[in-house]
Amino acid sequence: MKNVKLLICLLLSFFLLFSCGSIFSKKKEKDAAAKQKTEKVEDLEPKPGDIKVIDGVEYIYAKNRRYMLTPNEPEYVWIRKDQYSPGIIQSLISAAQTKENVELKSRISKLEEELKKRNIAPQIVYPTQFTAFPTGLGYMPIPFNYPSPKMRRRVIILPIEDQTNYKDENIGELATRRLISRLEGTGAIICIDPATINVSEKVTNQESMKLLNEIYGVQAVVKGVLQDIYSSSSKIEGKETKEISFAVSRISLEVYNTETGVLLKQLSGRNPVSLTKESGDLSSEKAKIKAIDLAIEVIADDLLKAILLIDWHARIASLDKDKVYINAGRLSGLEKGNTLEVYAPGEQIIDEKTKLPLGKIKGKYKGELEVSELFGVDASYAKVKRGSNFSPTDLVYIKD
Repeated sequence: MKNVKLLICLLLSFFLLFSCGSIFSKKKEKDAAAKQKTEKVEDLEPKPGDIKVIDGVEYIYAKNRRYMLTPNEPEYVWIRKDQYSPGIIQSLISAAQTKENVELKSRISKLEEELKKRNIAPQIVYPTQFTAFPTGLGYMPIPFNYPSPKMRRRVIILPIEDQTNYKDENIGELATRRLISRLEGTGAIICIDPATINVSEKVTNQESMKLLNEIYGVQAVVKGVLQDIYSSSSKIEGKETKEISFAVSRISLEVYNTETGVLLKQLSGRNPVSLTKESGDLSSEKAKIKAIDLAIEVIADDLLKAILLIDWHARIASLDKDKVYINAGRLSGLEKGNTLEVYAPGEQIIDEKTKLPLGKIKGKYKGELEVSELFGVDASYAKVKRGSNFSPTDLVYIKD
C-alpha cells in the first residue's frame, strides 16, 4: 500500500513539473514573439502621431515647423511631447479637408489665377509658428531658447506704411496694432510708443538711434510696409449660403539695431490664401484682417529671434546717497537680488573694409550693483556691492 502511495506521489510530481515547464516554455516563446514583433515595428518608418520613450521621456513624431522654410529640413521630426503643441495650424489644415472646403477648391484656384495676373504669387507654405488665432482669441508665447540674459527688449514699432488700395479703411494702422500685439504677446518684447520719446530727428536716423539706445534703452526699431492686399468674394453655385471671401496680403519689415544704427534684418511675409476663408456679413473685411494676421505669423518667429539676439542693457538714471536708480525694473525682467555690472559708455567699432559699425565695446568697468527694490512701471534702485564714481551716463548689464 505504501508503495502505491509513493508511486502516486511520484507521478503527481512528474506531471506538476512537466506542466510548469510547459507554461514557462510557452511564456518564453510568447515573450520572444512579442520582442520580435516590437523590433519589427521599430524598424518600420514612423508615422505622424507615433510616440516613443527614450530615457523615460516621451517623444511624438510630428510636423517639422522648419519644413520648406529652411533647406534640407525633413517634413516630420521627433519632438518632446511636453514641448509639442499642435496649435491652430493643424485645426485649420484639417478644416481645409472638409467637404465644404473641397467644393471651394475651384474658387481658390480662380482667385490664385487672378493674383498671378497681378504679379502677386500666393504663399505656398504655411507659417512656422501658428500660435495666434486671427479672430482675437489671444496669443501664446513662441517657444524659443532665449539668449542670456532673459530680459525683455525695448522696441519701437513705427506706424506701418499703407501701400494698398484700402487707405480709407486704415488698414496700415490695424496692421501696426496687430504686430505690436503679436510681439508683446510673447512676453519677451516691450513696445515703446515713439510719441513718448523726445527725438526731434527721424527715428531711423543714426544719431536718433544712438540716442534711443543710450538714453532710453531701446534695442531695436522696426519699420514696415503693407502691400498687395487683395480680396475676392462669391457664393457657391447651387447652395443657399452666405457670401464667402478670401484675401491675400504682404508685409515687409526692416529691423534696425539701435546700437549700430544700421539695418539688422529684412523680412517679408505673404499669407496662404486658403486659410483666410470667411463667410457672412463683412466677410471681405474679416478675410483681410485674417490675411494680415497670417502674414505677420509667417515672419513672427524670425522677427522675434532677430530682436532677442541684440544685447540687453539699461542705464543709471540717478544717484541719491547710497541708492543707485536704474531705468529698468519689473517690466524689463529685473528681479530683487540681481547683480548688475556697471560700465562707462563704450566706443563704436568700425569695420575698416566696409566702413560699417560692428557694435560698441563696453567702456571702463566701474563696479557692481545689487538690485534692492523694484518700483513704478519699469524702474528699480540698487545698492553698491563694489566700485565707485558711478554716473547717470553709465550702462548696466546683467552679470552672468
